[in-house]
Amino acid sequence: MMKTQTVALVMIVKNGAATLARCLSSVQGHVDDVIVLDTGSADDTVAIARRFGARVHHFEWIDDFSAARNAALAYSDADWNLILDADNWLESGHEALRSLGTAPFMGQIAIVNRFMQGDEVRESTEWVPRLLPRGIRYAGRIHEQPVNDQGLSRRRLDIRLGHDGYMPAGLEAKKGRNEALLRLALSESPQDPYLLFQLGKELSIYERHGEAVGYFLQAVERSTNDLAYRHDLIMRTLYSLKQAGQLESAILLAESEFPCWQDSPDYFFCVADIFLDWAVRHPDQAESQFLPMVESSWLKCLEIGDRPDLSDSVAGRGSYLAAQNLAVLYENTGRPDEAEAFRREAAAMRKRGA
Repeated sequence: MMKTQTVALVMIVKNGAATLARCLSSVQGHVDDVIVLDTGSADDTVAIARRFGARVHHFEWIDDFSAARNAALAYSDADWNLILDADNWLESGHEALRSLGTAPFMGQIAIVNRFMQGDEVRESTEWVPRLLPRGIRYAGRIHEQPVNDQGLSRRRLDIRLGHDGYMPAGLEAKKGRNEALLRLALSESPQDPYLLFQLGKELSIYERHGEAVGYFLQAVERSTNDLAYRHDLIMRTLYSLKQAGQLESAILLAESEFPCWQDSPDYFFCVADIFLDWAVRHPDQAESQFLPMVESSWLKCLEIGDRPDLSDSVAGRGSYLAAQNLAVLYENTGRPDEAEAFRREAAAMRKRGA
């Protein structure tokens, strides 16, 4: 008889009482073991974990996420380890946890990140290896990654995690922590494009775009097109350049990256935003040159459609967000019938989640 494959939830936590119960209840009955490694909580984290039947262990924090992850993994003897944080929860794909098979691979899971943009909640989907076969360990002081020294294949699984750590409460709780660790990691590996990207991302999340662009541009220079985070890097760089008012640099980067992102709604959405700002800066040429580029870029977004399979693509940029922007553009350029048509289209897209 074939041995049933076991799955353990393996977590590191600190002061996660506000969200931990949601996380643990989302997997209850779908994993064989729950291991929670506490790194110094001063709230009810440990009590909540024990209430859900977790095996709780303690670890002295040493400013190294991989050290903590690996210490937690050392307590697991399961065939597969599901790696979650306290601000994650399993939204769907519970049944996939029982059909992993015996051949090891790196299981990539769709993490749906919620964040605020203006007054609205946005979502982006990130594909991350979070379901790991026994024996895999992590490397990296922060934004740690599982080490695949066995050359295992990566497989996208039909599993979806929620994540609200980028919402205001989550950002406030960890403000400054990641930046300090990233700067420490960069002092040890100053040319690492992934660390440069992550520091730029950290700064941009807190609206420090002028500082972020320097790190982003270094990461762009040092990264290659085949890296998993390249799409996110380029889009965030374009956005931060725009927010920092460095439109010439944004346009140059967009032009150089044009061949790479013909199937990315995010790319054309960013291009439209950049040229809209450029049109405002150069009103004498706006109607004849720049607004048509804005229009064609948002229309291209709709042609491509949303791409949740493209890591870190923002939901709506290939649908209702582009349609909403076209409605505003047409309203402000004397095309009321087209504006109304796109308003209706945007509302319909949003209603059906297209």
